[in-house]
Amino acid sequence: MSKLIDGKKIASTVLDRVAQDVKDLGQSGHEVALAVIVVGDDPASRVYVNHKKKDCAQVGIISLEYALPADTEQAALMALITQLNERKDINGILCQLPIPKHLDEKAVLSAIAPEKDVDAFHPVNVGHIMLGDCLLLPCTPAGIMEMLHSEEVEITGKHCVVIGRSNIVGKPMAMLMLKENATVTICHSKTVDLPAISRQADILIAAVGRAKFVTADMVKQGAVIIGVGMNRDENGKLCGDVDFAAVEPKASLITPVPGGVGPMTRAMLLQNTIIAAKMQNKIK
Repeated sequence: MSKLIDGKKIASTVLDRVAQDVKDLGQSGHEVALAVIVVGDDPASRVYVNHKKKDCAQVGIISLEYALPADTEQAALMALITQLNERKDINGILCQLPIPKHLDEKAVLSAIAPEKDVDAFHPVNVGHIMLGDCLLLPCTPAGIMEMLHSEEVEITGKHCVVIGRSNIVGKPMAMLMLKENATVTICHSKTVDLPAISRQADILIAAVGRAKFVTADMVKQGAVIIGVGMNRDENGKLCGDVDFAAVEPKASLITPVPGGVGPMTRAMLLQNTIIAAKMQNKIK
């Protein structure tokens, strides 16, 4: 029987730490504020943003929402970002993805000041992730590292297989694992005989966004299994990228869905906001 990695519990610990940082910064005269831009009315985005607002309220971070209509023009969105960049009372800025297709996502993410880019999507921050000297980390990969550390998972020398090569999870995840001396393989839709590779993994991280993609025959006995995606199965029930019922007996540690990576992603966003606030105020 494997042990569940309780993302809610670990996230709660992170949020307690953030709340203390907010209190300490407040005592030194520095409030912490996060600005969230939402364009359009994507239902999933609304759920995520509401969760983020609730998390901010819990730890004492000021949450500012800028809700724009779906037909917002590129120039108007860029002007808002410029305004938020210039405001000294705002420490973190994020633009909730996805944005409407008529907008240039790359230009939007590149317009956010790197020191306020709490999603760590700006090319400057991506470059620092590659160099291994980053302070602001993409929230999901950072959350996964926090989980592994919390569970005292040995990373040095272990084979980590990442399924998925997105800029948000797959690529930065590989970089963070490399920094901690794992041997890393990235698999994707063009990988030949993916199960043969995934069975070599001591740590398997699935970030493909396909329900129950990772099956028992793809997993080595005793592996640590991290499922990133959140999907709906054929019955409409919430499930992850990993076939939990089939894989769980073979894993030494495994994340549930829900209650695994999701809460960690939100907690690390607020930790990034604290890091950004400290950088901007030259506080170590």
